[in-house]
Amino acid sequence: MTDVVEDAKARLHDSLRRARETNLSKLEGLTEYDLRRPLTPTGTNLLGALRHLTGIEHGYLGETFGRALPPGPLPEGWEDELWHNGDMWVRPSESSESILDAYKEACEHADETIRMLDLDSPGSVPHWHEGNSTTLGAMIVLVLAEECRHGGHIDVVREMIDGRAGADHADFGDTTRWREYVAKVQAAADLFTHQS
Repeated sequence: MTDVVEDAKARLHDSLRRARETNLSKLEGLTEYDLRRPLTPTGTNLLGALRHLTGIEHGYLGETFGRALPPGPLPEGWEDELWHNGDMWVRPSESSESILDAYKEACEHADETIRMLDLDSPGSVPHWHEGNSTTLGAMIVLVLAEECRHGGHIDVVREMIDGRAGADHADFGDTTRWREYVAKVQAAADLFTHQS
């Protein structure tokens, strides 16, 4: 049974690492402006999504198990804004390198937690007011879900910036084939423009 549990832990950890690597790769080769600019009605931007994931990694795979990192310098008003999207954007005084470094540090710290503990190791989430007891296994699943959820946001925002899509994007075809495909999808949607 121990081998099965260790295999499950290794597979979850591998999935988490791949999700992180994919998310980081989507920020490569962009200008400061493109990393920061909001591209959805709710302000979703690449560095903000990564900052949010930094907090997720640190909180759920660090603090939850009594392994808090010392806080780095936080922008003015951070605590007042935290629960109101304060962690979803980057102030002009903050460098993109500092955001990337903080994310990588939080992920390395989370990896140490995963290596140190068993899947059934207990933890406690301070901001869960009721039922704040949890386990490492539950937290790995939660963080993996968050990395994938916000990874989807990161994918869409990156595609809106320069058209860069997933690794298999070119397998589908060239620009002409993509244009034809999008036109077909639009034509199907247009059939329903007069419905309410």
